[in-house]
Amino acid sequence: MSSTNEGKNRGVIIQIIFFVTGLILLVQAMRLQILDDTYARRAEATTIDQFTLYPSRGLIYDRNGELLVNNNLVYDLLVTYNQIDASMDTLKFCELLGIERADFERRLKKNWSDVRYSKRKPFVFMSTISAESFTKFQESLYEFPGFFAQRRNVRGYPYPNAAHILGFIREVDQRELEANEEIYSLGDYIGGSGLEQMYEDALRGEKGARFVLQDNQGNEIEEYKSGELNKNAVSGADLTTTLDIELQAYVEELMENKIGGVVVLEAKTGEVLAMASMPDYDPNLLTINRNRGKAVQELSRDSLKPFFNRALMAQYPPGSIFKPVVGLIAMEEGVSQPKRQIYCPGFYAYNGFTWGCRAHPLPRNVGVGIQYSCNTYFFQTFRDIIDKESFYKPEVGLDLFVDHLQQFGLGDSLRIDLPGEEEGHIPTSRYYDRKYPKERGGWKSPTIISVGIGQGELLLTTLQMANMAAVIANRGWYYLPHLGKSFSDPSFKIPSRFIERQEVNIAKEHFEPIIEGMERVVDSGTGRGAFVPGIRVAGKTGTVQNPHGMDHSTFIGFGPVEDPEIVVAVYVESAGGGGRFAAPIAGLIIEKYLSEDGTIHPSKNWLEQNMKLADLVNRP
Repeated sequence: MSSTNEGKNRGVIIQIIFFVTGLILLVQAMRLQILDDTYARRAEATTIDQFTLYPSRGLIYDRNGELLVNNNLVYDLLVTYNQIDASMDTLKFCELLGIERADFERRLKKNWSDVRYSKRKPFVFMSTISAESFTKFQESLYEFPGFFAQRRNVRGYPYPNAAHILGFIREVDQRELEANEEIYSLGDYIGGSGLEQMYEDALRGEKGARFVLQDNQGNEIEEYKSGELNKNAVSGADLTTTLDIELQAYVEELMENKIGGVVVLEAKTGEVLAMASMPDYDPNLLTINRNRGKAVQELSRDSLKPFFNRALMAQYPPGSIFKPVVGLIAMEEGVSQPKRQIYCPGFYAYNGFTWGCRAHPLPRNVGVGIQYSCNTYFFQTFRDIIDKESFYKPEVGLDLFVDHLQQFGLGDSLRIDLPGEEEGHIPTSRYYDRKYPKERGGWKSPTIISVGIGQGELLLTTLQMANMAAVIANRGWYYLPHLGKSFSDPSFKIPSRFIERQEVNIAKEHFEPIIEGMERVVDSGTGRGAFVPGIRVAGKTGTVQNPHGMDHSTFIGFGPVEDPEIVVAVYVESAGGGGRFAAPIAGLIIEKYLSEDGTIHPSKNWLEQNMKLADLVNRP
């Protein structure tokens, strides 16, 4: 009997368990299907979409911590076509954004057969809306279903200076997209010139991503996998440059309404303190906005070519600033001595031909030859180098000469951290063999004599001229010129080539008589305009023949002579003699940098004003 009761009780218990379990499942099913639509929504989800999170681009500073390039907040307005409300107030929408109805329709019209577009996926309706404009629109954004905003940053420039150095950003092109598809997408920005381009890898940062589930209308349902796959954007590394923006602005002011280039280096490091190419432009003109296209067109049409960086790209005959190098090579090769005297009657004559010089005291040594820029002295000195082996074997001497020039960083790019640098031109024996074939008489040292005074086929960039001056200032060594100093992220480094000391094969003692002559140029020669009260300055002027008009004015200099800190090269096109504009401009730059309070001595205020106000572009 007891076993029968136990069986009945066990059956009841089992029935109760089944009932309770069924009831629980019924309640859970009702909750999922009626009260909770999570699974229903997931079932309706047809796609996982990825939204890009854009990083802030790295900031750019000058050597003293002054901000040169910042980021300005802008908005891209995106739209999902399937979510647009056909009854929305289109007129109000257009008025808020300042566009026409036709523009509204054009922006929505896409080639839906193109794989890049889908009616249920967002695309950019309007880009780079300023924060000020978007604020007005944002208040009514809820009235326009399907439209939403995405924050981005574009460049801003607190100073209207250094446009060629800082560069600009632009949209990636198709070639760049194909080559770097894992980094860039359609509509992304990339460094297009200057430091922005050179240090793109460090400045751009890393994009982040947000993954969401969407239904077949493009409506967002929820974060995919609760956001586990989301990735935050990583800001780009900040770049500290070698520039002194106060000095840069001063250089540009002195060169206003002139055509040419200026390069200012820290003598012992190769760091670029300032670099100007004139005419230039305000970098704010090329920030990403609606007016950029018009600004680019106007600048591109300007006959003075403000986009052309004359400090790096223009290749000029250096003129007489080249004479100190000729003197150094001659002494190193033993074909001349510091105290060598060469008679100058006011011209140089050979075989019935004459080349002009000017009246000046007897060049009783190389220093005096430099002081008075005696053409005769350096014609003969140059010929002695070329004819070292034999008058009939000039190629031997010229190749030796070229080897020395290459050690000075001439005839090739200096690999500065800016794009577009030109190499200049150092004529070699092979070049002259092609130009003057032996069957037509060939060439000898008199054929190429003009190279000895920095003319003829010899071409240098203003950057190379400055580096040449740095070699002289340092008595035989230099560091490659550069603009990058450090990054905020230690994983990024400035290229190692900029910390490798470069040597030239010229004995140190040969530099002293050359520098003595260059100091005389400033104290009592053609470069008196570069004189700085209380500071020993050495320099050399150049007056470069210009077949198209007035001669070009050029100057290289450095100071203090006993312990050089600053090196300057100035090239002003069609400005007359080197002492007229290039030397005074260089002297003012040196004084501005070396004076304790960054001011010009009152005795030179008139000169400073003359240089600033001189207009060599719009003169009759």
